[in-house]
Amino acid sequence: MNEQQQSLTYDLTGLHCGACVRKVSQALAPFAQSVDVSLKPMQVTLMGPTADEGILRQALEAVGPYGLGPGVEARESPVSRAPPESRESTGLQIYLQTYRPLILIVGYILATSLLLQVGLVGAAGVSAMETMRYFMAGFFLVFSFFKLLDINAFADAYSRYDLLAMRWRGWGLIYPFVELGLGMAYLANVNPLATHLVTILVMGFSAVGVIQAVANKTQIQCACLGTVFKLPMSTVTIVEDVGMVLMAAAMLALL
Repeated sequence: MNEQQQSLTYDLTGLHCGACVRKVSQALAPFAQSVDVSLKPMQVTLMGPTADEGILRQALEAVGPYGLGPGVEARESPVSRAPPESRESTGLQIYLQTYRPLILIVGYILATSLLLQVGLVGAAGVSAMETMRYFMAGFFLVFSFFKLLDINAFADAYSRYDLLAMRWRGWGLIYPFVELGLGMAYLANVNPLATHLVTILVMGFSAVGVIQAVANKTQIQCACLGTVFKLPMSTVTIVEDVGMVLMAAAMLALL
């Protein structure tokens, strides 16, 4: 049997992001010599498959709401036959597509932080301290807004990885209002000392749960933007939380 006959491609359903790609790849890995999953188009190519479609479907259903279409011979699989450079490009595209909402929001907040200063004091008056203050104000206000769109769903998602919310769901219901309060405090520049300390405490504690979830490779949804966007828990969430802690600490040191 030649290489073309040993390669089968199946259509997939239910994939949303890079985390789904990883879950499907891991679920099917025991049933083929190699597995290549792509998000666009949504399909998987198995080189040297060792199981029938029924077993493959059961493996997918065990890890999530994923479906498998009929298999066809993959005479020229664009994913499996692509050179390493193309695979890296595809991986980057999936990454950017997955985190596109977060990247856009952070970019908008940063641009607004700079433009506000230009409008108030001119370009020469832009400072790192004020940029961080406005950025943190925008960050907390925007992120709390998305959480408050469906606060109960956020509390449920947050309780899957936050150490306090796991034990007391009420913290998940309170947390968006804490972020809202911090956002208003940074915007109004009210009691900077207390604001920075609360930020370090809240975001630092939140980061512990995130780091633990990522270290354990827990496949869950990040609740940083509520449940509006389906963002997987990853090192991006760690950077987000730790970055806020570092900015608050830097501003505290400059007081």
